[in-house]
Amino acid sequence: MLDFIYYPVSFILWCWHWVFGHVFGESSGFAWAFAVVFLVFTLRAILFKPFVGQVRSMRKMQEFAPELQKIKKKYANDKQRQAQEMQKLQSEHGVNPLGGCLPMLVQIPVFIGLFHVLRSFRPGWGEVYYFDAQGVESFVNAKLFGANLSTFITMPANELAQFATSRNAVLFVSIPLMIIASIATHFTARHSVARQTQAATDNPQTAIMNKLTLYIFPVGVLVGGLFFPVAILLYWLSNNAWTLGQQYVVYHRIDREEEAKKVEATAQRQALAPKPGAKPVTKPRPGQKPQPRKPAGTQPAAAATPAPAGTPSDGSESTETATPSTEIPGLSPDRSPSKKQGNKKRR
Repeated sequence: MLDFIYYPVSFILWCWHWVFGHVFGESSGFAWAFAVVFLVFTLRAILFKPFVGQVRSMRKMQEFAPELQKIKKKYANDKQRQAQEMQKLQSEHGVNPLGGCLPMLVQIPVFIGLFHVLRSFRPGWGEVYYFDAQGVESFVNAKLFGANLSTFITMPANELAQFATSRNAVLFVSIPLMIIASIATHFTARHSVARQTQAATDNPQTAIMNKLTLYIFPVGVLVGGLFFPVAILLYWLSNNAWTLGQQYVVYHRIDREEEAKKVEATAQRQALAPKPGAKPVTKPRPGQKPQPRKPAGTQPAAAATPAPAGTPSDGSESTETATPSTEIPGLSPDRSPSKKQGNKKRR
């Protein structure tokens, strides 16, 4: 039914076992252990770009989280309208909520596929998906510090006898892996929670999820380790180690990009700001021609006074004596004082 998952998982496992089998030997437990670890690394390398998109999407959602809260309050009684407005806001900011879930959604079927493939490696089963009978026999005979990779702590004694493995050997390998995987799960969640904003941590739903990832999930690894094969514990440990390192690299990379954007925006604002002492440029009204900006420190030219009568236009002094003007201020040249007085008498 899920062969479309089992075959690709078994193929990647086969490829890495072929590589490390030439180093440690085909039936070496280290060859199979490294094959499982690099199966995880291969998957996470494929999902690296979606993970970066997930982090960017979370950053954008944190930026307009107050707007989402306003929409929830405004349309509290209309869930359909609330969902439409939230989708509209997310599309305007270029955020896809499902994109953040992609890395997690892809890892779930791979985990199930690896668990099923490893449980299928049993003595005398012949071919298992991409592995032939010889490959299955190599896995069954491989031991990692005395424990087979398909064995787990609560496995019945008769099945442990089929793998020629004692329970003490399984405990010796599984318990350290369980503890380390649990601690790695806690620190991975802690590193992710530390990146959240204060508004996000104040949200009750986010606070509940943070407690689950910080404490419940690590405890779940300890409890689940009693039923998980050694190879699944290796898968879990390597997956958390990759996640922790990937978060460190991606978060610091995005922090540097945002810091560079802030510096660039500050430089642009300083370049567009008016210089000290300069008048701000006002935008012209519609239909009005923009007036050129005058250089700072320049004074408007004084109004030119008309030259007295008899003065040449070239500025040289005239030799003739200027006659005094008989004009009365406030009267035009063609009107005489007598006319003005006569008008007063008629009034």
